[in-house]
Amino acid sequence: MHVYAIPLRTRFRRITVREGILLSGPAGWGEFSPFWDYDADESAAWLRAAREAADEGWPAPLRDRIPVNVTVPAVDAGAAHRIVRASGGCRTAKVKVAEPGQGLAEEVARLEAVRDALGPDGAIRVDANAGWDVETAVQRLRLLDRAAGGLEYAEQPVASVADLAAVRRAVDVPIAADESIRRTQDPLAVVRAEAADVVVLKVQPLGGVRACLALAEQVGLPVVVSSALETSVGLAAGIALAAALPELPYACGLATAQLLTADVVTRSLLPVDGAIPVDLARGVVPEPGLLADTAGDEETRERWRRRYAQVLAAADHGA
Repeated sequence: MHVYAIPLRTRFRRITVREGILLSGPAGWGEFSPFWDYDADESAAWLRAAREAADEGWPAPLRDRIPVNVTVPAVDAGAAHRIVRASGGCRTAKVKVAEPGQGLAEEVARLEAVRDALGPDGAIRVDANAGWDVETAVQRLRLLDRAAGGLEYAEQPVASVADLAAVRRAVDVPIAADESIRRTQDPLAVVRAEAADVVVLKVQPLGGVRACLALAEQVGLPVVVSSALETSVGLAAGIALAAALPELPYACGLATAQLLTADVVTRSLLPVDGAIPVDLARGVVPEPGLLADTAGDEETRERWRRRYAQVLAAADHGA
């Protein structure tokens, strides 16, 4: 069990250092890295995903490469342009919006810069992480749709399923559900409310690749597989899910190793010509020297050991 702590290139999801645990087992390596706003009960799904990776491995792939999007944090326009241009040929960009302390002008400038970097044929999607109310979401999406030259979709613009449905009825931009799928006891409520056109599935929060495949079949909507800002060990699980889905109509949010300043493998899961090869993901093994370089300090290790024990207890209680 290895505790890692890797600084981010840019502040993301209000953190500057990504931390977690890497586990090895008979089938390979898994990652357990719930964010700190997940309690022990919620984090049990993250542990199930890590154990699935380490103990069971992956289903057979149906494709050999996974198209991916570049993720653009809530940075200024110049940085956004540079991130897209350095993305490894990605033709889709996911742009963060609804950042606390920022306004419409910053978002418009960021989207215009991303459009300029992608060119007219690239796809742009925005992610608000449930940061708006309905009125703000409707106003902003209409304006941002114009600024981007057309949005592919807007991810989780508001928090509740009812509000998602209201926004979807009010705008022409397709709506994707993320938190309304992974942080709820009833992910099918989105479908019943006709609140989304697309669902975003993340392997760790949803309990593993096989759990996600079962959920995708139940939901019956187009799926985008996205990361939880993991190392390449965790990203490999997302690639495995994307490779096993019957259909994959959208680029996936699995190029987030670009957001980390380091990794635990020699060949990070980074895009080449806008896609990540499935074979590369299926052979992910941490390199001992990189494990040493990315190790958390003693305080971090102890904090994660305590958390692991708490989550393990919660998982055993739930079982």
